[in-house]
Amino acid sequence: MPTLNRRQALALLSAAGSPLAMAQTSTSASPAADDPYLWLEDVQGDKALNWVRERNKASRAVLEAHPDFEPNRKRLKEILDSRDRIPQVSRDGNYLYNFWRDQTQPRGLWRRTTLESYVTPNPAWELVLDLDALAKAENENWVWSRVSMLGGKSSRCLISLSRGGADATVVREFDIATRRFVDGGFTLPEAKSEVDWLDENRVFVGTDFGPGSLTDSGYPRVIKLWQRGTPLSAATTVYEGQVKDVAASVQVDSTPGFERVVFARSPDFFTNELSLWQGGKLQAIAKPIDAQMAFWRDQVLIKLRSDWAVAGKTWPSGSLLLAPADAYLRGERNFFALFTPTATRSLEGYSLTRSQVLLDVLDNVANRVLAWRKQGDGASARWEQRELKTPFPGALQVRTLHDPQVAQDAMAEHFLVSYVDFLTPDSLYLGRADVDTLERIKSRPAFFDTTGMKVEQRFAKSKDGTRVPYFVVWPKGLTADGKNPTLLYGYGGFEVSMQPWYSAGWGHGWLAKGGVLVVANIRGGGEFGPAWHQAAVKANKQRSYDDFIAVAEDLIAAKISSPRHLGIQGGSNGGLLVGAVLMQRPELFNAMVCQVPLLDMKRFHTLLAGASWMAEYGNPDVPAEWAYISKYSPYQNVRQTMKYPRVFFVTSTRDDRVHPAHARKMAARMMEQGHAVLYYENIEGGHGGAADNAQLADRQSLEFAYLWTQLGR
Repeated sequence: MPTLNRRQALALLSAAGSPLAMAQTSTSASPAADDPYLWLEDVQGDKALNWVRERNKASRAVLEAHPDFEPNRKRLKEILDSRDRIPQVSRDGNYLYNFWRDQTQPRGLWRRTTLESYVTPNPAWELVLDLDALAKAENENWVWSRVSMLGGKSSRCLISLSRGGADATVVREFDIATRRFVDGGFTLPEAKSEVDWLDENRVFVGTDFGPGSLTDSGYPRVIKLWQRGTPLSAATTVYEGQVKDVAASVQVDSTPGFERVVFARSPDFFTNELSLWQGGKLQAIAKPIDAQMAFWRDQVLIKLRSDWAVAGKTWPSGSLLLAPADAYLRGERNFFALFTPTATRSLEGYSLTRSQVLLDVLDNVANRVLAWRKQGDGASARWEQRELKTPFPGALQVRTLHDPQVAQDAMAEHFLVSYVDFLTPDSLYLGRADVDTLERIKSRPAFFDTTGMKVEQRFAKSKDGTRVPYFVVWPKGLTADGKNPTLLYGYGGFEVSMQPWYSAGWGHGWLAKGGVLVVANIRGGGEFGPAWHQAAVKANKQRSYDDFIAVAEDLIAAKISSPRHLGIQGGSNGGLLVGAVLMQRPELFNAMVCQVPLLDMKRFHTLLAGASWMAEYGNPDVPAEWAYISKYSPYQNVRQTMKYPRVFFVTSTRDDRVHPAHARKMAARMMEQGHAVLYYENIEGGHGGAADNAQLADRQSLEFAYLWTQLGR
């Protein structure tokens, strides 16, 4: 899955198995006899890595020669290391936790403070774990991944650390009180593991237990209950998915009085079946298979991805429904709609305090926040809605601070709201349920001068007549003369919305130097709810590409740019987007930055996590589905007789989500056909392409050097 900005990251289910093992043990029968570059799928093979090093050396020699490369790299690292960034926090108990990287701590510090201190200009941070010191002591290239807190009065947690930024992690039990890893505690070897606490002495775990324990997608199929002090091999199986599923998972709700354990199997990326675990027995929970469902104290929330006709009423796709949990589990279907969509409004997500539901609503690709709260009890109870007074238009993100395991929680109704747009640095606000106004507690300084810059929203008409919105960020002083260096960015998949963001790196390296930035809201994304996504999956995936092409043609027709000065960029699914579009309409563009991409759609489902994405693309082993996939798969459609601009592929050896062979093989085939190709593969970095700020600054500087060389006036 795709490389995304802060709002758009999709949490893939964790899983086990090394990348190379998963690629080599695939059972797919996809024909590959016509592929001379299968050897590049050997991630760590000497021959493949020697090829990578040769490509890296040749490409870096070209790009580092650009006069702005080194100044950009230095400045971008300064920006990434800046202490003026807003520290993002999550709450557990009496503390707010933050993971922080800067120039002196490139791997990072895990630290904490109180809310009272956090709202001050200079919070007093308490060190919990120094990842730089740990990596040095253990001679490991540790990259922070995530932490699972036991919560309540316990100081125990499970820390997941990655080698080099891969999705696969090592899990180790840590005691916050003593600042030490627990001797003889819960520990899992490197794998894509699913873990959650049941109590201080038992954890649920899904990992690679051996043959048959993983799905075809390489994710956990089996969930076991593991007792402290016993070997992992003694853990008891409590839930199993199916081999063809994407994954099995577990979620533990420790809210006092409402404790629940819910298991799930995901037949594909967009569906799941839930079971409630009570007294050691499983009770199936009836719901639409593609609906998202969550418990909230004595209520249940259901977010629909398709229309649902139930109890004499049809609820539209994109709705958020609320019902009493006990009544729902008994089979009653009496709902209150917290949200129903319109043609321009969709529900991006929601978050929960103790007594209110905060809705993140997209209104023509700009955020609003609506708050629902129950007033009264019994038959006289009613739900009331209010709209929070937030900045608009732009992108908002809401994070609640309630910890249900804290008795008489003083922060039960507190929440944080962050705001950003293309030209406005992040601001962070503190809100409460009983106050209509928000208190701004932090703001990020501007890292580039936006004087004279502007943002406009435009619409292009796609091939089938659909209106496709896109944002244009104009630098100071530019006019529509057809000569503007312009970068068109897109994603268009997995119901992920492309919303405004503030990027100091893009501001310095592109906008401030006269580049136009365009962000396309094409079908396949979630900008207008599930229907906008579902309009461009499987047999209709070409609609994403038609939309992107329509935006490019509109930019040219409006003389915002021209083919000589127009480039495209995308990562992961966005890498597939730009790869497919370039193969179809190369005459429209003079540059392509293709990051950690999918490109060989004949074999994508055999490589790493690829099988989990067949609900988006289809199954190339099914002839009828390969018939439409084959029409856009870039690796199968690159032609020696076509004229393409010089392209730039960027990937990572340690990406164990989207296999680096996609970029490797595409680059090799294009070079074999005589096309101009630049290629850079970070030996570390994972799916994000960089393991630390220095690597990220380096990669971005390579990309800017390429773009200005190709698109400059």
